[in-house]
Amino acid sequence: MGKKLSEMTLEELWQLFPITLAEHDDGWAAQYAEEAAALKAVLPPSAKLHHIGSTAVRGIMAKPIVDMLAVFPSADMLSPAADALCRVGYIVMSTSGDRISLNKGYTENGFADKVFHLHLRVDGDTDELYFRDFLNARPDAAAEYEKLKLDLAPRFRHDRDAYTAAKTELVKLYTERAKRDAGK
Repeated sequence: MGKKLSEMTLEELWQLFPITLAEHDDGWAAQYAEEAAALKAVLPPSAKLHHIGSTAVRGIMAKPIVDMLAVFPSADMLSPAADALCRVGYIVMSTSGDRISLNKGYTENGFADKVFHLHLRVDGDTDELYFRDFLNARPDAAAEYEKLKLDLAPRFRHDRDAYTAAKTELVKLYTERAKRDAGK
């Protein structure tokens, strides 16, 4: 029997869960809808769920991981929500201030058939929505983001933090443009 995920080093986890990109799959929207419906039975009614990340952007390649954002009216709702999510198979990956990130579909043998990242946030901390909407409204920006990801994925196949950091400048640029366009 191999190590449990909780016993693995970050390097071992990155080897087990490499950065891979897949052609856009319209089934990602259905996976989101199915998981969101299940989450509504676990989360308080005031939580608002959103499909975010590259799987929510039409036509671009993405890691086959469905990113979701759950937005709550107050920070004191985050920990109880995370506890409830852990009871239904989610694993807390990080906690930072008023942000909690969880995942589902990571196993000791690698990725499951369906993999989810769920970000818990408070109202107003929703930049991912601006970024998603900007890319969906501007195919040229989406293509530029995809090109960057295609360049970075092989370089950082086993270093998720470096992959994410290398995308940050472009993500921030497009998010700020989207917010400016929205008058924010």
